[in-house]
Amino acid sequence: MAEKKKQGRPKKELDTEMIERLSSIFCTNEEIASVVGCHRETLANNYSTYIKKGRERGKSSLRRLQFQKAQDGNTTMLIWLGKQYLGQSDHNFEGDEHLPLPFVD
Repeated sequence: MAEKKKQGRPKKELDTEMIERLSSIFCTNEEIASVVGCHRETLANNYSTYIKKGRERGKSSLRRLQFQKAQDGNTTMLIWLGKQYLGQSDHNFEGDEHLPLPFVD
């Protein structure tokens, strides 16, 4: 006697553009799944490429805005970016040996 194959639910096609857009504003998988109408595990198992692409796009947009703020003179952003990318840090200096040398013209 031939075995019957189990038939699962028909595969549901989700809006991959929506998944990317929601990922790009850093929505959680739970939030994205709720909007597109699936379980978060289905989303993670079958659409992780779109989630990753969206999150990377979101990070690059955020980075662009940070650099724009820094270029506009936002001192806090300049300091933060210097620490992140240039290895700069705050130091507590004691004594005269750490004072800058006088400028000689």
